[in-house]
Amino acid sequence: MRERCLALPEVTEGLTHGAPTWFVRGRRSFAKFVEPAEHPRLGQPRVALWAAAPPGARQELLAAEPDRFFAPAFGGSGWVGMWLDPGPDWDEVTEVITDAYRQVAPKRLVARLDR
Repeated sequence: MRERCLALPEVTEGLTHGAPTWFVRGRRSFAKFVEPAEHPRLGQPRVALWAAAPPGARQELLAAEPDRFFAPAFGGSGWVGMWLDPGPDWDEVTEVITDAYRQVAPKRLVARLDR
């Protein structure tokens, strides 16, 4: 996850609630990696990605694949959770991360991503 997040324009990594979190320009978070053994305060039972979601995407993903996607305890209704165990589909993880980045990045950075 780290490699995919940091490949996006002007992304930095930091910790929030003890979990690795990725930010656009160090300010707006768009993705978080949660591992229950290391971050019990977040109340997460399994290894997961939490990410900002496009409007309507969370409801669509939860309805279509409730065993793979969930409503995380962070980010409100604009975020979606994705279970990463036992083994993720990395193409799908990359898509979720890129969509999340697009939700919080300024238009100029999104345009740079699209080039």
